[in-house]
Amino acid sequence: MSALNKAKGFKKSKSGTYLSIATTAFGVIGVAKRVKKARAENDTLVLVDAVVSAAAIVTGLAILYRELKRLGDDDVLLG
Repeated sequence: MSALNKAKGFKKSKSGTYLSIATTAFGVIGVAKRVKKARAENDTLVLVDAVVSAAAIVTGLAILYRELKRLGDDDVLLG
């Protein structure tokens, strides 16, 4: 199996999905900073952009969670 095929398989594995969840959730930090800055500067446009970004993160996490369920993850914390 080539390295490229292994990498493609990792993306659809449980550990790959967990890694995707972690990196997606890490985006929350940047969005929170943007919200705080936008509120301090009363910049409505940046605030709206941050809220839309937060919605995209939530949607991405929901999709990844669904993928974990499809993979048959029986983790008690996610159950």
